[in-house]
Amino acid sequence: MRKREFELGNNQGAILSTEKRGEIYCDDDDARTPVANVPGPGLAHVDYTVGWICAITTEYVAAQAFLDEKHEGPECVSPNDNNHYTLGKIGKHNVVIAVLPDGEYGTSSVAGAARDMLHSFPNIRVGLIVGIGGGAPSRKYDIRLGDVVVSAPRDGESGVFQYDFGKTIQNQSFQHTRFLNQSPTILRTAVNGLKAQYESEGHQLEATINAVLDKKPRLRKKYKRPDSSSDRLYQSRVIHPPNDQADCATVCGDDPLKLILRPERTEDEDNPAIHNGLIASANQLMKDASVRDKLAAEKDVLCFEMEAAGLVNHFPCLVIRGISDYSDSHKNKEWQGYSAMVAAAYAKDLLRHIPPNRLEAEKRIIDVIRSEFNEFHISNRETREAVENLGIEHKQDKINRWLQAPDISVNYHKALEQRHKGTGHWFLENKVFTEWKTQPNAFLWLHGIPGCGKTILSATIIEHLEKAILPSQSLLYFYFDSSDISKQSLDSMIRSLISQLYDRSDITRTSVDSLFSFCGDGRQQPRSESLCEVFLHSIKQVDKVWIILDALDECETRKGNQTGGLLSWMKGLLDSELKDVQLLVTSRPERDIQTALEVWVRKECIINIQSNLITDDIRAYIRTKVKRGDGLQRWQGFPEVQDEIENQLAAKANGM
Repeated sequence: MRKREFELGNNQGAILSTEKRGEIYCDDDDARTPVANVPGPGLAHVDYTVGWICAITTEYVAAQAFLDEKHEGPECVSPNDNNHYTLGKIGKHNVVIAVLPDGEYGTSSVAGAARDMLHSFPNIRVGLIVGIGGGAPSRKYDIRLGDVVVSAPRDGESGVFQYDFGKTIQNQSFQHTRFLNQSPTILRTAVNGLKAQYESEGHQLEATINAVLDKKPRLRKKYKRPDSSSDRLYQSRVIHPPNDQADCATVCGDDPLKLILRPERTEDEDNPAIHNGLIASANQLMKDASVRDKLAAEKDVLCFEMEAAGLVNHFPCLVIRGISDYSDSHKNKEWQGYSAMVAAAYAKDLLRHIPPNRLEAEKRIIDVIRSEFNEFHISNRETREAVENLGIEHKQDKINRWLQAPDISVNYHKALEQRHKGTGHWFLENKVFTEWKTQPNAFLWLHGIPGCGKTILSATIIEHLEKAILPSQSLLYFYFDSSDISKQSLDSMIRSLISQLYDRSDITRTSVDSLFSFCGDGRQQPRSESLCEVFLHSIKQVDKVWIILDALDECETRKGNQTGGLLSWMKGLLDSELKDVQLLVTSRPERDIQTALEVWVRKECIINIQSNLITDDIRAYIRTKVKRGDGLQRWQGFPEVQDEIENQLAAKANGM
């Protein structure tokens, strides 16, 4: 007997930790399994692309109030995730809002919150830090309570300035030494667009807040705009007595000699006003008017807060702060509710300025960090720890590069784009399909002539299964393609299926890692026989596997043994001692495929889709083209003629 090429043992050294960042886990009795595709009401964790972080409950309540839709869930997040989440929609963006645990503040706490969010929602593209902050008014910037400050680059600073990080040199002033990243371009572009709109048309933030409070009258007492008489800016020399919790109006008074008097804003001025500029951040609360004024004069700081500096280098985001005090000893909570509301209202306006397709084109945050790691070979300890904390695993990229699997997502998305809305439901609701989904080791062969819609139907099936998949299950698929030489062999298919399984389920990785090591850590390519053996061993670790293979007739290696021929491999797969594998394939009715399958496939599992089953789909497509097509507009006033055109075309379609 030939000696096996590698060992498929329990190689503990090759197992990635179940705490792996970027995956979501749900505890059950058998295992801890990733749930990145656990659906809510029609949505999965990966459907959420905007991460919104709040530090305190007041900010969290305000953020929730501005959702256009509120979604259920999440039902399951990473077991070490300490955030509380609210899911919803603003405009056309799916948003996940997180709040820190009660009593936790500062840069390190918010960094942990972002890390946990990315564990549980790995598809997030951009982030927002939205809430309250302390203003830094000056002669140059008329900042008042209830105004909004948005982080923006100024004079070499990124928009967020960490004022407590630096060095002290004898006989010299404190030197700030930390440089923080700018907000993503997509957010800064939206800020500029919104700024132009506000400048030309004015904003409706006050009206928006009032509309929310009308719908939620319970919030009015705490979150409405306080009377302007409570907006007192004391001179820097006036200090609120230590440990005296009494109201400033009582303790410090309204003596004009103690206050900085400012004229009321006119009707032509925005109130609240929006300020774009530098936000100062540190791991401490700013309650010193003299330090506030010094940094405002030297750095043009507009606002002080406690979270952003711990986040912007590892979580590309924009900081939005409603001004609730003046960063001095006279802090009080009277304006916190309204300031949180106005910041959230601005954030909502901002998201509505970002086209959904533009956001989808952005890299995922975890991929941005991975790219930076690979490109610059990061050695800085702080950055290395951040990458580790966010769970960006370099090993996964190495495995995928070694496998050289073709990108089948191109075929999948192209098929979805070509699909006519509402078609394919006849099959999804068919008894044959519903039984195939539930019966162990089931098989279906869908065949038809060229152009009858097999590839589009495959994409519809994949989309349907992605929404139904459970954490302990896997969905794998492959498109054979006669126009792409990299998608025409059993070897290419196996590489793709292994790559998909490796990315989606860490419990299946042991045997792949072993083969990778045997091949000189990827310096050598594995044999097809070894890949087939690894794949078989890997799927045994999963409770259920759905496999969709499209266009078998476009595979050039259909004939041969189980490790060389596709048709023999399929039979061997279903004959193996597996927990539960569902295999669905499509093809033209080629003689060699039909002859091979009829030997072991039951007749009821062979479906000709070029039949009356697809007639409704064809009619739906023709009806849309007849009624809305540019070339047939002259018949729009003649429904009888349109019906006759539809009937004639449907009759001549012959299943195509």
